[in-house]
Amino acid sequence: MIDTPHVTRTTVQPTAVIHLVIPRAEIRTVMGPGLKELMAAVAAQGIKPTGPWFTHHLTTPSDVFDFEISVPVSAPITAAGRVKPGALRATTVARTIYHGGYEGLGDAWGKLMAWIAENGHTAADDLWEVYVAGPESGADPASWQTELNRPLVG
Repeated sequence: MIDTPHVTRTTVQPTAVIHLVIPRAEIRTVMGPGLKELMAAVAAQGIKPTGPWFTHHLTTPSDVFDFEISVPVSAPITAAGRVKPGALRATTVARTIYHGGYEGLGDAWGKLMAWIAENGHTAADDLWEVYVAGPESGADPASWQTELNRPLVG
């Protein structure tokens, strides 16, 4: 289930990122270790996250994911191994909150994309998912929340 989508303007957000290009089937094996590596590198520099972690897909996901495991940060980080400084650009996005387990994200994105088209918007190639509440916040997937953001063109 998704909340009613809306259009909003974002601001520039400094981030720490690990960029990966992987087959879709590998997502479950790389996400956990990558997130641990990212958070350890940020903590080692004494920098605090300013919000929940997210994935920024640089292209529309297909059989290959070209994306960044990301966390918003309070100050720019210094590159350390695979962890690099990054930023989410200021842009106009279509946004909604998806409620449920991660296996339903594909359908949720489909609903958001349908809303974008029905409302006369054109989506950019990239997108990001903010993991507001997930397994760390409770065992019941019905309580999980993922914020879906799709930049709009024009």
